[in-house]
Order: sequence, then C-alpha cells, then structure tokens
Amino acid sequence: MVNVLGLDIGGANIKATFIKTQDGFIKEHKTIIEYFPIWKKEKKQLEKVLNKLKKDLSKTDELNGVGVTITAELSDSYFTKKEGICHILDSVKNVFGVFPIFVIDVEANLLSVNEALEVPLMVASANWAATGWMVSQLIKNCIVIDVGSTTASIIPIIDGKIRAEGRTDLEKLQNGELVYSGALRTNVATIVDCIPVRGTMAYVSSELFAQSGDIHLILGNIREEDYIVETCDGRGKNIRECMARLARVVCADIDMLSEHEISDMAKFVYNKQVKQIEKGLKQVSERIKPLIQEKLNVVVTGMGRNFLAKKAAEIAGFKRVIDLKECLGFEATIGSPSFGVALLVASFLEGKNVKC
Repeated sequence: MVNVLGLDIGGANIKATFIKTQDGFIKEHKTIIEYFPIWKKEKKQLEKVLNKLKKDLSKTDELNGVGVTITAELSDSYFTKKEGICHILDSVKNVFGVFPIFVIDVEANLLSVNEALEVPLMVASANWAATGWMVSQLIKNCIVIDVGSTTASIIPIIDGKIRAEGRTDLEKLQNGELVYSGALRTNVATIVDCIPVRGTMAYVSSELFAQSGDIHLILGNIREEDYIVETCDGRGKNIRECMARLARVVCADIDMLSEHEISDMAKFVYNKQVKQIEKGLKQVSERIKPLIQEKLNVVVTGMGRNFLAKKAAEIAGFKRVIDLKECLGFEATIGSPSFGVALLVASFLEGKNVKC
C-alpha cells in the first residue's frame, strides 16, 4: 500500500491530489483546489497553505512520497524563474521534508529536491509533462488539451510517448503548445481588440475590466461556485455583476446596454477564445501529422474541457473527442497535473504502473 500526495503549485491556484494505492490499483483519491494568488500574498504564506493542504488531504495517513510540479515561478513575485523555483522548493521541503519528495521535470523524470535545484529551468512549468504522462498510460496516440483557469496546454502523444516540441513556456508559446487563454482569468482585452455593438465594431479598452470567467458565467458555461478566482472589480459573481464588467470593456455600463446586447458581446468573445485554442491545436496537429498514419483523437481535460477544449477540437475537424473524466473520473480533470504527478510517484514507489 502506498500513500502519495501530488502538488501542482501554480501562481493563482494550488491543486493537491491524495492517492492511496493497493496492489497496483488506486484504492482512494481526492483532489482539492486552494486559491492562492501568490503575487498578492506574502510569499512566506505559501508554507501555511501547503500545511493546510497536507492536513486536509493526508490527515493521519503517513505519506510514502510527495510529487511536485510548479508553475508559480513565472509570477512577478519572483525576479527570475530560478528564484521562484528555489523559494517554492524550499517551502515544500519545510512542510514535507520528513517524506520523500519528487519533482517532475520537462522530460517526465522524477528528481530529488537537490537535483531540481541544480536545474531550475528543467522543472519550471513542467505541469504539462505530468498530465501528458498520465494520459499516455491510457491512450497511445492522441492530442491532449488541458484548459485550466489561465492557460491551455496542447500535448501531443504518439506511440505512448509525449512528443512535445517545446520544453519552456517560451518555446511552447512559439509552437502552439501553450495558449495563454483559460476559463477564468484571461483578460477579455487579450481575446479581442474590438466587439460588435449595435451594428458596428467598437474597439475595447485595454484595462482589466472583465475576464473570461465573466464571459462563461454569462453564457452558462460555468456556475458561480466554479468562478473560484477574484473578479476584476472585486464585486460579486452573479450574472448582472458579470454583465456590468463586460459592458465596461467597451466603456459602457448596464444602463447603456441591454442584457441581450451584452449577451451577444459575450458570445462574440467566446467564439474568439475558442479560435485561439483551435489555432494552437492546428499548429500542433500539422507538425505531428507526418509522424503518424492514423487519425488522432483529442483528449480534453481541465475546467474548460467541454466548452473550450472540446469546442476547439470539433471546429478543427477532429471526429472523436474523449473527456478524461470518462477514463479517470472528475477529480483527475480538475487537477490533471497534481493527479498525474501523484500517479507517477505512486507508480515509481510501487515499481509498476498504478492503474485506476
């Protein structure tokens, strides 16, 4: 029996997955998300949040290992990525140091904390490798689209191996494997530069007036309880408040624009966001097309899997889209990197691939 905790330490959210295995199978698992915008909090509070997750998930169970993937190093809380990786791993070590700690790198290898500190850029933003490895154990040929609150990762898998071209975020932004567009936190002004209003195009303000969470709540893609991040104006998350924020993007308000007009604006922004992800997907699929003869399926995961990832795949012409929820359950979709790194560590400790 193996007890493992997987951590995905992001700049806005920390996701944690507890897995208990027995005889090579998952016996118990649970994933929770803690909203922690590290750029707004004192960095030293990270240890407090990690301690809370440790108590909430592992309880009295002794841990055999802790798996870690990190994306928070990109936050402007840190001057460089190296500084971020060093601080985050020091915090993890202070909280979980009595247990074996494994850090995933961009090749889906598990490193010790000391090894990771020697190659900080190899473990920076390696969350996609955890997700890719997990899916590669289930489906040998596919493209994974993981749409979280902030970004979309597009991960090609061929013959059971991750075939990503990029290793760093910069490289992935250059080749379509990373699209900085997500289900909650994307500034509407980065999705569109103008919106049709009353028969003509209105250029948008570049202020952070509304974000993608407002769009998707207005359209019914998410519920209020799914909108787990702060709003742009600090107000609430009902439809009227979301509409007020979206109206402000064209320097208007809810007295000037009707609900129908604002809903039409939301639909326009939504379609443009889907096109952003579709563009990255096409770029990746065109690159790997010569490497495989069969038609690839798309596997979707993350909170935006149905209304962003699936929609983008369908528009791009993919005939079969598989929801990871159907393979591994809901909790593997809301925290795919934390679930994936936990599964990888459990498999390493068991000496064989752990199955669900």
